[in-house]
Amino acid sequence: MSETVFKDVRYELNSLIQYIGIGDIGLPDIQRPFVWSNAEVRDLFDSMYKGFPVGYLLFWQNGLSDDSRTIGTDSKQKIPRLLIVDGQQRLTSLYAVVKNIPVIREGYDPENIKIALIQFSRNSK
Repeated sequence: MSETVFKDVRYELNSLIQYIGIGDIGLPDIQRPFVWSNAEVRDLFDSMYKGFPVGYLLFWQNGLSDDSRTIGTDSKQKIPRLLIVDGQQRLTSLYAVVKNIPVIREGYDPENIKIALIQFSRNSK
């Protein structure tokens, strides 16, 4: 049997945001631009707020090459050590909304994501 080539790592949301902010987590050049609609981003936050599972993130450990892009449009301090292979739309959504930083859309134009979450109490009529 071959040796496992991956490891399960648990990150808190604030740690992921910090790692993206300094540039530790980035996008490989093969990743497509951000394509989620604002409604899909809202649904992600709604699911998280309600405690629903929102999937796994799959990272690839980078050999510190320059063949990567940053998440968001803000400047970074480092070359990414981890590249997001699966979960880019979710991770980019989280970072962009929490930090109020534009995403790069399909047309390579920066755009801020605008969402609204409404909480209804159980006693609302």
